This record gives sequence, structure tokens and C-alpha cells, in this order.
Amino acid sequence: MAYSTSNPPVLLCGPIHSGQAGRIWFYSSADALSVVRVSGYFSNGYDLGMRAGDIIFIVDNDASPIALSVSVVNAASASAVDIADGTALASTDTD
Repeated sequence: MAYSTSNPPVLLCGPIHSGQAGRIWFYSSADALSVVRVSGYFSNGYDLGMRAGDIIFIVDNDASPIALSVSVVNAASASAVDIADGTALASTDTD
């Protein structure tokens, strides 16, 4: 799937001082981390305020069980936001 600006990442927490990195974001979609982390996926990420050094929690809500990854914004400019490969947090559902 492709990113849709109608389902943007949500800012959970921002820095104390404007202009600094340190924001925490949450994003949930049916796209796997391997798709979301590609440079340019968040076409409006810079406009939303994503900056290098920000942390992003990514949920693949189409996986079974639902998958959660934590990543960092590697680079952000008006032309592209790049997300690091990230770390998948193991999820199991044994019942």
C-alpha cells in the first residue's frame, strides 16, 4: 500500500524548545515496517514536524499478531523523511 495523508503519523510528545529534535510519533497502518521505513514514504512528514532524531512507533495493524516496531527518523527535509530500519518488538498470541 501507499502512504495516505489522510492517515498521518500522530505526534504524541514534542520537545520543550521549538526547533529541537525529540518528538515522539505514533503511526498505524496495514503497511509493514519494510515499506514504511523507505525514504519518502511520509510525503508530508517534514510539514508535520518530523525531524532527524525523532522517535516513531510503527504498528502494522494488518499483521497477525499485530506487529510493533520502534524506529528513529534518520533524516528529514522538505523533499523526504527517512526512517531507520527500526527494531521489531516481538509479539505473540498463544491463546
